[in-house]
Amino acid sequence: MEHARTSRPLVAILWMLVTGLCFVAVTAIVKYLGPRIPPEEQAFLRYFLGLVFLIPMIPVLRKTRFTGRLMLQFTLRGALHSIGVMLWFFAMTQIPLAEVTAINYLSPIYVTLGAAMFLGEKLAMRRIAAVVTALIGAIIILRPGFREIEPGHLAMLLTAVLFGGSYLLAKVTADRVPAAVVVGMLSIMVTIFLAPFAYAVWVTPTWTEIAILFGVACFATAGHYTMTLAFAAAPVAVTQPVTFLQLVWATALGALAFNEPVDFWVVLGGTIVLGSVCFITWREAVLNRRQITPAAPATKV
Repeated sequence: MEHARTSRPLVAILWMLVTGLCFVAVTAIVKYLGPRIPPEEQAFLRYFLGLVFLIPMIPVLRKTRFTGRLMLQFTLRGALHSIGVMLWFFAMTQIPLAEVTAINYLSPIYVTLGAAMFLGEKLAMRRIAAVVTALIGAIIILRPGFREIEPGHLAMLLTAVLFGGSYLLAKVTADRVPAAVVVGMLSIMVTIFLAPFAYAVWVTPTWTEIAILFGVACFATAGHYTMTLAFAAAPVAVTQPVTFLQLVWATALGALAFNEPVDFWVVLGGTIVLGSVCFITWREAVLNRRQITPAAPATKV
């Protein structure tokens, strides 16, 4: 008889702490790189250099039977993710780290809405209330009418939608092929989609800039791997609240390394958004449903 997997919440929390540090490192490195390299080129180089991590996946990719429908889904996901990544890199040069992190928490909320619209998920009143609460949190972050809404804010709002759509397509394809294929095809498709955009604005990078962007690829890959280890150790409902620390670290790093002022309203709004995501995740665990709402870091670059 198959035994139930043992939950190790402490181990899961530790892995999620490492995951959060990895993703904050990604944002910090991109922020440090600055705007000399256009966002389209930065995004392309991040994925192109990261293709080296696909080498262990080659045997699985070669064994996979790619149907027309599957390729269409991979292509659509690649297109959505590519636009989202370009907008994310653009936002990093325009607005503070804390605001990028806080607004990105909206992605799981959009996944919840998308799952109801396209996957037939039931949207009960409690989930609707959580979604509305998250949107209130977003309004607190942006404070329209009380501050100028910059292009970076609009870019991040759209990024959250696009990453949410990418995650939904990942859920659909993950039911048909191994996870390694889903991850590998995303990297391949995004590299292909970003190539012409990067070529159009190409600025020859220095070796230092190439090394920095390879560091982005390393930390992003490590973050997704440690997040997988966390999910294997305990349910998402256990690990989700830990993602709040990313906002704390991003706020502290922005203040200490980039002289960005600490904005109380951004922290408050981000806390409300993440609280809504945690509630939705907890409700899915209580109802013992197939997990749809992702952990906040699961929709990152």
